[in-house]
Amino acid sequence: MLRIYNTLTKELEEFKPSEVGVVKAYFCGPTPYDHLHLGHARAFVSFDFMRRYLMLNGYNVFYVQNITDIDDKIIKRAKELGVEWHEVAKIYIDEYLSLLRELRIEVDIHPKVTEHIEDIIEFIKVLIDRGHAYVAPSGSVYFDITSYRDYGRLSGRVNTEEWRQEDEFLSEKKNPFDFALWKAAKPGEPFWYSPWGPGRPGWHIECSVMSSKYLGDTLDIHGGGQDLIFPHHENERAQSESYFGKSPWVRYWVHVGPLTIVGEKMSKSLGNIIRLTDAVKAWGPEVLRLWIFSAHYRKPLDYKEEALEQARTVFKKVLNTHHVLVKMVKERPIEHKLDEKELKTWISISRTWREFVESLDNDLNSPRALAALHKLLSIANAEVMTSDNNSLAFKALSTLENMDRIMGVLPPREGIIQASDELEELIKLVVEVRSRLRAKRMFEESDWIRSELGKLGIRLADTKDGTLWFIEKRLRSPERWRS
Repeated sequence: MLRIYNTLTKELEEFKPSEVGVVKAYFCGPTPYDHLHLGHARAFVSFDFMRRYLMLNGYNVFYVQNITDIDDKIIKRAKELGVEWHEVAKIYIDEYLSLLRELRIEVDIHPKVTEHIEDIIEFIKVLIDRGHAYVAPSGSVYFDITSYRDYGRLSGRVNTEEWRQEDEFLSEKKNPFDFALWKAAKPGEPFWYSPWGPGRPGWHIECSVMSSKYLGDTLDIHGGGQDLIFPHHENERAQSESYFGKSPWVRYWVHVGPLTIVGEKMSKSLGNIIRLTDAVKAWGPEVLRLWIFSAHYRKPLDYKEEALEQARTVFKKVLNTHHVLVKMVKERPIEHKLDEKELKTWISISRTWREFVESLDNDLNSPRALAALHKLLSIANAEVMTSDNNSLAFKALSTLENMDRIMGVLPPREGIIQASDELEELIKLVVEVRSRLRAKRMFEESDWIRSELGKLGIRLADTKDGTLWFIEKRLRSPERWRS
């Protein structure tokens, strides 16, 4: 039974989507005015773990992630660079989509604000007609907070003074905490025509419109960073439940904790960011995914190079174990019987899978799931590789690959590096020489051969039936940079 922490109720709840077998999920995407940073990756990858686990549980997940391709920040950046606003958006949208592919994150639809202006206008019209919004003298349209009685429950902000949003249009609002649905155009800024005059959408309205356009009037999961709970998600909830006349609009609100550096949240305003392109180049997407998997998605994740080095070591062990198990399965026949010792190993492998699943069932407790992975790797290296029963290798391999359906770090089996016929024969010869040295108890020489082959990317695994070898994928060497 999968249980997820719901930000709205502040409780762990059994996950039950609105439709049997289908999960409608929406996660707030980027505003493409600058390079993505490592904090963005923490949020997007964490939600990807959830999407993958839902799919592993048999759900058909329809995943939408928006792109805010018109915004004050984009307009400001365009002025700084002396280019058109849409040029800025395109540069960083292309970078964002490229990085998602590198990080192995799949999204079904990436709706953009500028492609849904008419939908947004129609949505606002309904809110005005139902008395939830009003047109100000400037041509801006605001949502009237007093028309929605449940405002503040998602964020826990119940004092209206806490909602106050000071801005230059404060004087034309009915209430100081009302928020913009449509922003009247300023001189020199891009605009679209509307019944209230030229302007562009406010920030919050876009997500309500685009999520409902593709997922309907009820979302199973709405996610984002914890910094979006207020005011963004609070405002989304208010306008959407007012529009649809139903509650809850979202069944489960899911929020990812911040990425911190020395305890401070990583953000552009603080100037302590690490570009995601730099991080991927330095560590590789697999290491970043394992590092993010090492922390619970709701907890802060502190950036430390020591932790990334540790994740890199884990990835190397996962990769090497996978290579050996694949080679064992391919090169030896599967046995269909187990002795008492082998049966205990089989049960131990099964137990690691159960621990992995039970951990993720508990609000995606990935640190505990990672502990189950470590147990599996230990069993595979200590017991499976020293056994002559290949059914254990098959069991360990299938379990590791099932775990990777969530972690997303292993290459496909066909992607494992193969040697040419000539190189394979040469490696076999060197391995045979090493085996003969070991038989003569010349361990210093045999260890030297293992070490030198390792420097060339050729890994050896001594098993009960002899030595297996494989060509190791070269991992990226971490580079130092200044944040």
